[in-house]
Amino acid sequence: MIELLARVFVKDRENTSDPRVRAAYGTLCSVAAIVMNVLLFAGKFIIGKAAASVAITADAVNNLTDAGSSMLVLLGFRLSNKKPDPDHPFGHGRIEYVAGLVVAGLILMTGASLLRSGAEKLRFPEEIEFSAAAVIVLVLSIAVKFYMAAFTSRVGRKIGSSAMEATAADYRSDSVSTATVLLCMLIFRFTGRNFDAVGAIIVSLLILRTGVEEARNTLSPLLGEKGDPELAERVEEIVCAYDEVAGIHDLIIHDYGPGRLYISVHAEVDGTRDLFELHDAMDRAMVELDEKLGCESVIHMDPVDLYNEELNSLRESVAGLVETIDPQLRMHDFRMVPGPTHTNLVFDVLAPMNFRLSDAELVQEINKRVKAEHANTFCVIKVDKAYV
Repeated sequence: MIELLARVFVKDRENTSDPRVRAAYGTLCSVAAIVMNVLLFAGKFIIGKAAASVAITADAVNNLTDAGSSMLVLLGFRLSNKKPDPDHPFGHGRIEYVAGLVVAGLILMTGASLLRSGAEKLRFPEEIEFSAAAVIVLVLSIAVKFYMAAFTSRVGRKIGSSAMEATAADYRSDSVSTATVLLCMLIFRFTGRNFDAVGAIIVSLLILRTGVEEARNTLSPLLGEKGDPELAERVEEIVCAYDEVAGIHDLIIHDYGPGRLYISVHAEVDGTRDLFELHDAMDRAMVELDEKLGCESVIHMDPVDLYNEELNSLRESVAGLVETIDPQLRMHDFRMVPGPTHTNLVFDVLAPMNFRLSDAELVQEINKRVKAEHANTFCVIKVDKAYV
């Protein structure tokens, strides 16, 4: 059904890097989710009150919360598609993450409220009534939620939306919650044992877990998370395909919301070549990055001496010594500055974010090992951190 509606309402639906296409998909899925959740809430709430079941009523309230969550996601998609303005030159894409975080807060509040209701019902149990209508509504609800989870997850992957992926996880959790309520109802029907309060507590705990997971998934990109390794590999593949580029480093991927990526990278180039030719190659590389990855890119040129045999020999030796400390360490921007008493070796070392040595300890250790091999040298080292 969603694919059919997408063909009608989403223009150029395969161009998912376009913020307008993403907003159209988000609007379509959110509106469909709102309608389905409201219908499920109405059916379960009526059945829950008729059967005096706090578990079914709790599940109904969860569906109403899902409808509210979908409204917030819809609002997030609409606002995130606003054009950049003087105060927000990078656009409003992160509003989608903010909306997801608010949704997670609502889910947590709902879970806490339902946990309290279930605990009270456990202390002061009430009789419930079994009905075929309740079973039918619950079975239909499970089927609908599985369908909603499937199409939301598919669209979330298609447009690269963490908010929609989290919503799909919420729907899968809802299916398990409703199945728990149905199981409690069937146990009551065939054994006479009332586990309604237990079912309500289980549902509330599942809701709380979903809220925590969704908060984590939306808070991480808001704080600024590590760049996608696959995207980093794609950047390296594109830039290093140019003959003028000897290698890249200092790659940073800035995320200002889905579909709004800014990439900066340093490219090592032959320092003896014509500056205008090199600059033209970097321009072409940036255009290719922007077109293929749907981003805005900046490439900084680092000229290196590729034909100095003494320098190349020292570079290879020092790189090997650095890797003896830890194979994860990488060296770049290597330069040699000869002097009357000693030679300065100036270079950067790329270290993992949680490396076992502090920057000062790492610099000291590299200097010690290099001096042992090359007596009249001194290392001037800048320690970089990996952002991808």
